[in-house]
Amino acid sequence: MPSRHISGLRRRRRARRRRRAARDWADGLPADVLLAILHRLDHIDILMAADRVCRSWRRASMDEPSLWRRVTMRGHEGIARRINRCGMACEAVRRGAGQCEAFCGEHAGDDGFLIYLGQQSSCLRSLHLISCNDVTDVGFTEALKALPLLEELELSLCDNVGGDGVYEFVGEVCQPLKCFRLSKHCFNNKEKNVDKDALGVANMHGLRSLQLFGNVISNKGLETILDNCPHMDYLGIRHCFNVDMNKTLLAKCAKMKTIKLSDDPIDDYDLQVESAGMTVQSPVRTYAWRNLWPFNYYYDIPISHDYDISFPPLSR
Repeated sequence: MPSRHISGLRRRRRARRRRRAARDWADGLPADVLLAILHRLDHIDILMAADRVCRSWRRASMDEPSLWRRVTMRGHEGIARRINRCGMACEAVRRGAGQCEAFCGEHAGDDGFLIYLGQQSSCLRSLHLISCNDVTDVGFTEALKALPLLEELELSLCDNVGGDGVYEFVGEVCQPLKCFRLSKHCFNNKEKNVDKDALGVANMHGLRSLQLFGNVISNKGLETILDNCPHMDYLGIRHCFNVDMNKTLLAKCAKMKTIKLSDDPIDDYDLQVESAGMTVQSPVRTYAWRNLWPFNYYYDIPISHDYDISFPPLSR
């Protein structure tokens, strides 16, 4: 009886080894070919699927920081509320091994993640945050202190960022900043302090590209920005209906290469546009699908923290 049991164990072990060998079918692929394949995948797909294909794919995704130099975590609406995107974002930054230069996240950031990003990626040059309602002024400003090389910044549909003094702080800390994008859910003509954002943006003196959407900025605020940002060659103010492009503003914009006015078409606008007065709900973050990957490790991190996501050609 014991001999039968031992022989059965041996057969099962041999079967497992055969299955493992068959599963590791990418062993013969050259490293550059394998990386070329992985570079074509979305980073969420790498973390949730490609990372589990076989040992070769997993080693390549874990041990090659260049794969995580420019991280994009957008879309995937069908599963956005069933996975821990902040944990996945932290894992992506960790795999970058300090070489992450650009991060674009949709529903994929909070204060803890931003601080972690600053600690791990001080060479970051591009940061795009979209619908990150868990990011607040406190965490955002704290993270910026560790990102002095930032050249591109987007804060779209981030309802909890943009309090008094925040954009002024951006201009003071991020001196190399050249591109700034600020998108609101919709134009709200009930706001009283219409030029609050404009006074902060005017402190970003090195701007070459400014994209505002749904902002209540007035002519006076736009003039202030143009007077303080003399190098700007791209201006987008679509759905900024308080601006009336008079002769004064047109003269200040005469040297710009591209201008998109408040009534211009938004066919190429890549974010959701809502009607005025619509209630915007914060995304619900749950932690199902833990069997796929233990991304919830991120919440143990103490808080002390080939995708082109740059602005050019500035068509948005």
